[in-house]
Amino acid sequence: MRTLITALAIGAGALLAMPAQAYDGTKCKAAGNCWEAKPGFPEKIAGTKYDPKHDPKELNKQSESIKAMEERNKKRIEAAKKTGKFEYDVTKLSSN
Repeated sequence: MRTLITALAIGAGALLAMPAQAYDGTKCKAAGNCWEAKPGFPEKIAGTKYDPKHDPKELNKQSESIKAMEERNKKRIEAAKKTGKFEYDVTKLSSN
């Protein structure tokens, strides 16, 4: 019984390890540059049907939100230096 459980555990481990053996890393263009396109996909994405064609407005949303956050933080710090008390809510700062 014990050998059967051991054999089943070894078999299950071998089945789980099979996907890890699929890539052997031998098709590297340079040391550490081993990226390959999946079968059926083009080598370069730009200009193909797989190109996501990102909207510049969508790409700039994060940088705009970071700028707004920095402005709010600047107002908070300036108010804290003047009053000696930190206020998180920026709408309350404009009334002071």
